[in-house]
Amino acid sequence: MKRSLFLICLLLPFTTLFAQNSCPPFWNDILRFKKEDSASKPMEQSILLVGSSSFTNWKDVSDYFPGYRIINRGFGGSSLPDVIRYAYDVILPYNPKQVLIYCGENDLASSDTVKAAHVVARFETLYGMIRQNLPQAVVHFVSLKPSPSRKHLMPEMKKVNSAIKTFLAGQKNAGFIDVYSAMLDKSGNAMEDIFLADR
Repeated sequence: MKRSLFLICLLLPFTTLFAQNSCPPFWNDILRFKKEDSASKPMEQSILLVGSSSFTNWKDVSDYFPGYRIINRGFGGSSLPDVIRYAYDVILPYNPKQVLIYCGENDLASSDTVKAAHVVARFETLYGMIRQNLPQAVVHFVSLKPSPSRKHLMPEMKKVNSAIKTFLAGQKNAGFIDVYSAMLDKSGNAMEDIFLADR
């Protein structure tokens, strides 16, 4: 018994070190959210923003929508598999009345092998998780935006937007928010001046 206990104590530092070095992507972001929640638990039935950096960087979202309770849980350069991985950490615990999702652009940018059909399938998986666990929540998908730095991906982005819009049209308590069209100039090109330096 003493020998077993000794071996456990001996291996514990290595186990901890391995765990620290094998954390999944964005785990530190998730830990930060958990720390914030433990200090001040967000109210249920709020509006939840989840997805990638376009939401992460929207620091003053509550200023644009005064009177609404908003929880922003966008993180890093996340893709849909990341949001799916952490759905039980950044979506379901808040029991939101509405979920706004912006994600998918990084999926397309991650590899030439990721196409619109993959992104749509991933979104449908995430939607299914939300709908199963939060049947009354309203779910909106914010369309992929025409980032100038990703102009070569725009044909696939259009396919993603169109397919998800069609999918959500057949769902209850769901909708599609088109920001893609609003970000184009009269020539059909992305408005350069509304994007950050990284375009």
